[in-house]
Amino acid sequence: MENRTKVTHFILLGLTNAPELQVPLFIMFTIIYLINVVGNLGMIVLILLDSRLHTPMYFFLSNLSLVDFAYSSAVTPKVLAGLHGNKVISYNACAAQMFIFVAFATVENYLLASMAYDHYAAVCKPLHYTTTMTTGVCSRLAVGSHICGFLNASFHVGDIFSLFFCKSNMVHHFFCDVPAVMALSCSDTHRSEVFLVFMSSFNVFFALLIILISYLFIFITILKMHSAQGHQKALSTCASHLTTVSIFYGTVIFMYLQPSSNHSMDTDKVASVFYSMVIPMLNPLVYSLRNKEVKSAFKKVVEKANFSIRLGF
Repeated sequence: MENRTKVTHFILLGLTNAPELQVPLFIMFTIIYLINVVGNLGMIVLILLDSRLHTPMYFFLSNLSLVDFAYSSAVTPKVLAGLHGNKVISYNACAAQMFIFVAFATVENYLLASMAYDHYAAVCKPLHYTTTMTTGVCSRLAVGSHICGFLNASFHVGDIFSLFFCKSNMVHHFFCDVPAVMALSCSDTHRSEVFLVFMSSFNVFFALLIILISYLFIFITILKMHSAQGHQKALSTCASHLTTVSIFYGTVIFMYLQPSSNHSMDTDKVASVFYSMVIPMLNPLVYSLRNKEVKSAFKKVVEKANFSIRLGF
């Protein structure tokens, strides 16, 4: 007879079982997470402290930094614990980790679309920008992104954890990702697989459609510009966002928009490291290294800190 004992905890098998790789990976992921925390929280503090950055663009960027910090923090500490030997995660903790990760990854999806619309308004309708991107509009776009994220996470987590788990509790992943946990169920998962692909496709392609339409109008406007300086300013405004969009959606499409039969767990693990840890670290670097206003604000904060230190002495 089939064993129908309900699973009460899961064991995260992690990236690798090779003992010689445990310490190097622990050190690498710790450095990545520290850069992530300092970069994203530092970006939020910088935007709050400098009044010149109190614009719609930086409002969305501060939200993006908070989201990157949140969903990477749902994954990375448990990865580090697993590399240290603690691979067990309770049933409820697994559900919570999945919920936080899916929610904030979806929020980022819609925030990137909101930022594309903001760039469209700045480049294509500069004279009406202040009346188009008001505080109320920005707030509604940010709140709407969060509502979509938390609703999407509720649907997925509710669907996955309504399945029955009675087989192996070994998750072939380093965190409770949707496809990896779904693969353990002894229920019929066909409906859940279709639901996952449908919801992921809808969220990704709806946001991508907004981004592509926004950039279509942006590029048409740039082509109509006769000033080389205008070309350069418009492209500079969009460069960081385009870099972030390319990295984010390239990984999402590779990870989720394919049937489970085509999934290779080892390939997914590598892609997930990039998606859950590297991208949240890269975003503040991309925006700070390519943005004169952020660099200027950072320089101003450092100068103030040095002045305060000298006064103290």
